[in-house]
Amino acid sequence: MRVSEIAVEATDLTLAYGSHVAIAASSFVVPRPGITAVVGPNGSGKSTLLNAIAGLLTPMSGRVEVHTATRREISYVLQTTRVNNSLPVTVEEVVTMARYASVGRFRRLTKRDREAVSKAMERTGIVEVRRRHLHHLSGGQRQRTFVAQGLAQEHSILLLDEPLSGIDVTTSQAIDKVIHKEVDDGCAVILTTHDLTEASVADHVILVAGRVVATGPPTLVMTPENLAAAYGTSVLHPGEGLTLIDDPAHTPTDTWHSHRAVRHPEA
Repeated sequence: MRVSEIAVEATDLTLAYGSHVAIAASSFVVPRPGITAVVGPNGSGKSTLLNAIAGLLTPMSGRVEVHTATRREISYVLQTTRVNNSLPVTVEEVVTMARYASVGRFRRLTKRDREAVSKAMERTGIVEVRRRHLHHLSGGQRQRTFVAQGLAQEHSILLLDEPLSGIDVTTSQAIDKVIHKEVDDGCAVILTTHDLTEASVADHVILVAGRVVATGPPTLVMTPENLAAAYGTSVLHPGEGLTLIDDPAHTPTDTWHSHRAVRHPEA
């Protein structure tokens, strides 16, 4: 990956909800362009980190600097599980909401705004369902809708909270294609994930567990030692280039968690 600049820079960043510290003092950078994967066990602070970058959470101490002209250049796509999908709005209306940041809620959309909405729906393959309401959509279609909303907003940084979690393969491939096109266009894409395989093929990784355990290229971050520091006793059979994670985020079965195998790049 050719890194032209730093999109986000955090220095001794501490994040908390009230008196509860979610991320202890940590420092990291996010390059642009490129895909940065934020990975870690349940409750490790992945979404909290995105909230701070988006400006939704004020640091307890330290600082996080976003190198864009304005905060409006950050587009944040939440997990669909955190959105009221029964809202009486259509797909097109949801995507159009992304343009309100630039035109204002009560101003008329311009031709450029309408083109941005149309292009975002085309890129995510939801043009045919644009008149349907959210509660009539499948999980994959809802995810595409909210990703399209993120694309329709003017941005140089795209934040995605678990964008590939709990969706069908076709939707996952479509969103993955969108993500790589964003990078080709010079965007910094920051996504949270439980899937270590996804993280291992990103351009940059931030491994968190109540703090930033390690950050940098996947080959330097996704090591047995770092994964053990983040996941503790959930790491099974480290060594020999293979690590298995027993994490509740993985698909459960009747008798055992369905593990994902991550083969370290150097193996």
